[in-house]
Formats: sequence, C-alpha cells, structure tokens
Amino acid sequence: MILGTGIDLIDIRRIQESMNRFGARFIQRVFCPNEIAFCQKRPDPAAAFARHYAVKEAACKALGTGMRHGVAWRGIELFREPGRKPYLRLNGGAQVRLDGLMPEGYQPVLHVSISDEPPYATAIVIIECRPIDVFS
Repeated sequence: MILGTGIDLIDIRRIQESMNRFGARFIQRVFCPNEIAFCQKRPDPAAAFARHYAVKEAACKALGTGMRHGVAWRGIELFREPGRKPYLRLNGGAQVRLDGLMPEGYQPVLHVSISDEPPYATAIVIIECRPIDVFS
C-alpha cells in the first residue's frame, strides 16, 4: 500500500549559489556528515548536493508535512553504497511522522529515485507500507 509520494526538481545553480554565499554554514545546516563526505568527493559537488537536496524535499512531501511539524533537513538522510540502490534513513521528527503514518502491523519501505540533467536535479520518494510478516 502506498502512503505517500513526493517529487522535487531543483536548479543545480541555486545550490551552487547557496554554497558560494553561505559556504559550510549552508552545507552543515542541510546535510548530514555522510552526505557531505559523499558529495564533496564527486566531480561536481554542487550537482551532488542538489540531488541530495531534491531527495530531502521529495521525502518531506511524501511525509505530507514539508519542512515543518518536526521534520528537519538533517532528519532525512540519503545513503549510497557501491552496488546498491540509494536508500533513506529518517530520524527525529521525520521518523516520528513516518511512524505515525504506519498502520498497526505494517512496516515502512522507502523508495527513492534520483536523476539529473544539468542544470536540473530531480528526485522522487515513495512511502510504501507492507505487512510485517512480509519481512520474516
């Protein structure tokens, strides 16, 4: 069962402008340490940060809250491991919101897809709930 979907499109140049204007203050306010390390190693860090930003925006839309009701930038964290599709981990208010969406006896599955075509980056997040016995 699908509980929420969110999509976001961002201009990579907008993220580059924020990085130029606010530097580390912007990056540390929005992104988690593992995301910062990942993005800074990429050939185009601004594009990488833009993709992560789009994921965070799409996730808060899928949660149905936007960046309010306790949902914060760093409460939505994107992970990428070699050979695996990207995945999300929520914490704080974002996790509380996700838990509140789950019907009893169900567990969340978060799907994420990311793409870019400079100067734009886009992401979609789908929140699915599956019966807990599916995971046994």
